[in-house]
Amino acid sequence: MTVDNKNVTSVAKQSRSKYGFWAVGIILVISAAVWGIQHFLMLPHQISPPKELVWHNDLQIDLHHPDVLIESESLSRLPKDLLAIPFLRDTLTEDLVFYYQNNADRLGIAGSLRRIIFEHELTLRDNLLETLLDQPANIALWHDERGRLDHFMAVIKLGGLARLLEPLAKVAADDTQLERMDFAPFKIGNETVSVYQLRYSANKSLLFASHGDNLLLFSDIAMLYDQQAPSQDSSQVASALLSGGTPWPESFGLKARNAASDNASAADKTAHRISVSANYLGFGYQRFVPAFAGVRFEMQAQGWASYLALNDPSTAGDAAFDFSPVWKTMPMGASFCLALPVSQSVPEYLLQRVDAISDNADSTEHADASSLAMNGISGLCWYPDSHLYTPLFVGHLESAADARVDSKLAALFDTAIGAREKQPVPVVTSNKNQAHLWQREVSSRYGQYPLSESRVQESLLGSQFFRVSLARHDRTLLFSLDDKLVNKALQTLDKNFPPIADVLPPQVVVPVYMAPEALSGLFKQEVFASLPKNLEPIFHNAAQTLLLPKLAALAGQQSYALVLPANIEVKEPWQWIPLKWQGL
Repeated sequence: MTVDNKNVTSVAKQSRSKYGFWAVGIILVISAAVWGIQHFLMLPHQISPPKELVWHNDLQIDLHHPDVLIESESLSRLPKDLLAIPFLRDTLTEDLVFYYQNNADRLGIAGSLRRIIFEHELTLRDNLLETLLDQPANIALWHDERGRLDHFMAVIKLGGLARLLEPLAKVAADDTQLERMDFAPFKIGNETVSVYQLRYSANKSLLFASHGDNLLLFSDIAMLYDQQAPSQDSSQVASALLSGGTPWPESFGLKARNAASDNASAADKTAHRISVSANYLGFGYQRFVPAFAGVRFEMQAQGWASYLALNDPSTAGDAAFDFSPVWKTMPMGASFCLALPVSQSVPEYLLQRVDAISDNADSTEHADASSLAMNGISGLCWYPDSHLYTPLFVGHLESAADARVDSKLAALFDTAIGAREKQPVPVVTSNKNQAHLWQREVSSRYGQYPLSESRVQESLLGSQFFRVSLARHDRTLLFSLDDKLVNKALQTLDKNFPPIADVLPPQVVVPVYMAPEALSGLFKQEVFASLPKNLEPIFHNAAQTLLLPKLAALAGQQSYALVLPANIEVKEPWQWIPLKWQGL
């Protein structure tokens, strides 16, 4: 449970791996927020809450429940249609379209197909890949152990194009890049369906099978194996997809795209739908935010619409969607903020972890988490004068605090926050007006202070350190690796600094606040801190040339609040709630 130098270093490295998510807009927003909770809890992935073991294939991914589902009328039009969103059009510009048109994998596959067509004198068009990408398709993606969406399975509706693939199957036995796999073929009724592999770009490959009007593509043959034998579960999913089934939307609480009416008018059609599960966005900590199920974006005739999926929030308390206490606590000037219901079991879980490693004999006292019960309301904010890996966390206790509560908070902080130093570093306890404050200096190569500013220089192992801080102001809890943010929040609670609530629309439910100008400054600072010119001259210059114009465009956007409808009642899993983007 103790956070050592490696863990704090990991915090910084993970934060810097998030920059690429901005290209997909709001996905960055949710993932960064839940990722920030992970760092508040200071729990490495190895001791994350237990999750039901799923072993359906050698990749250990559940093909029934994707992390991300993209349903599109035409994949080739999707990048361009994303730019119909003014915010993305102004920041990403047409470079987004050019990137996907000139993507290395796409070019590699297209080149391999052209070679096969030419060498075997096939009567196929050179633009076969472009033709296939212009058809309706569903793409499911799963994350690997590093959190990257590296595993995929896709179904393309061929319509009258199925015959185009027949020549490829005939030349598979004689080609160096295209081959028929030894995998046990799929059975659909009495018909046998073979699996083929197309190798491209030296060491990459794409696997596919077709039946009727359906072309099934997938990234790895291991998706179809279980302990070196064909996986029955995976074969069932693949056979269902090849037969025209649509099992994936159901896992997001949705019907198949446009399934309500095949003869729907153009105004009722959904051209694209992108759904993202909290299983992916939660980075393994979705148990702590059980009310959050996922997000969805879809392009309708009127334009793009955003939705938030919620589960029954009973585990998060009665006031699960009253976020006003968060906005009254967060100081003005944030880059991006998110408020969300957190499970009331968080304190109990943390105290159980403390008891498992603590030498304190009075474990019964620690295990009683009732006095630390949270009311389910919490929030995270990132500030431009801090870092991506040092957000400010705000939570609220269910009932009034006393000396017993402070004792438990102190014990939790002392056990959970620390590093391997030359000698133990004490927790400094102090009072500021109505607040109780606990702080400990923790060594890290990414620390915001130099060793010369430490109170205990002789004890610290590194040359830089964080002054990690936890504060309780009445029933409000504040936490951050950056002590300056905690101090500013205390000033806000004492009415000495304006809160974010002053700029938000009154009497509405606001789960997300975004200030693009401040966010642009934060990204710029973090990108160039990770790309020092003397160590990374090529990437540094590339960021100067390619990234800075995007960040300048981002800085010119207005601030937004994402607004949920009033009087939300969530009584079932995957209840989709429309989100309104309100300019400030």
